[in-house]
Amino acid sequence: MRAMVLQTPRPVEESPLELREMPNPTPGPGEVRVQVRCCGLCHTDLHTVEGDLPLPRVPVIPGHQIVGIVDAVGEGVRNRREGDRVGIPWLYSTDQTCDFCRRGLENLCEQARFTGYHVPGGYAEHAIVHEDYSYSIPRIFSDENAAPLLCSGIIGYRSYRLSGVRAGERLGLYGFGASAHLVLQLARHQGCEVYVFTRAQPHRDLAVKLGAAWVGAAEDTAPHQVDAAIIFAPAGALVPRALRALRKGGTLALAGITMSAIPQMDYSLLYQERVIRSVANSTRKDCRELLELAAEVPLRTEIEVFSLGQANEALQALKRSEIKGAGVLRI
Repeated sequence: MRAMVLQTPRPVEESPLELREMPNPTPGPGEVRVQVRCCGLCHTDLHTVEGDLPLPRVPVIPGHQIVGIVDAVGEGVRNRREGDRVGIPWLYSTDQTCDFCRRGLENLCEQARFTGYHVPGGYAEHAIVHEDYSYSIPRIFSDENAAPLLCSGIIGYRSYRLSGVRAGERLGLYGFGASAHLVLQLARHQGCEVYVFTRAQPHRDLAVKLGAAWVGAAEDTAPHQVDAAIIFAPAGALVPRALRALRKGGTLALAGITMSAIPQMDYSLLYQERVIRSVANSTRKDCRELLELAAEVPLRTEIEVFSLGQANEALQALKRSEIKGAGVLRI
């Protein structure tokens, strides 16, 4: 199979991914092999490729928003068959026995493994996954439009849920990329008013097109304070700015897997029971709920498509914030 392989983390401008010919993987007991049709691009891929995250293994094939067709099944597989269209997200496996797993917090499992990080991901023609960590894709979505749902959508959904925003309230979104453009649609579907804080004009235009009530820069003063907010941009400097825009008792959710340093700030910004909480990974329940809700809305994924061999160029565009919506590799 063809795959884009990371041998040594380097700045994405140096095109660290190499197109190689690799052996086709064989599914083990309980596993299925997926012929990859599409794989979404994620900032976590960028952090992996550039070495912002400590890599548990190299070489590695990045990618964790995989849509494809099951073309081989391992021994004991019961719920998948050849020809099924499935998705493979970031959460690849958990031990299912630790305290976190027993409490429904498998996203925090100490033994969790992640697609495109601990195991080969979707920047390739085939991928392996246990059947219990694969998901049926609603028919309403094409392969390309389904791919961003499997991380951008799921993490956006978990962030939205943990922000505690309710129907009729105001939600602030900081950064407007793949996740935020889906959250805006979820919030509008559930009766929320959405303010978007972003600088890039194409992102502002898309936010307005999707129903944002107000769009401005992070340093701008919105017409009203928000009841909840989510920061998608990995910029710690946004935290005090978002707290200034947040009403008493509101929650600020931090959706990124990494973030630059949060500056020292006055306690008054956090006082009056404002809450800051991080969002870490996702659960299988999050994935199932998001896919069901995405089909109900239905969510519209704005995408830009690249070929497998263009993975370096695609990640460079992602780093420069030049992709409107979500980037997708067509395999």
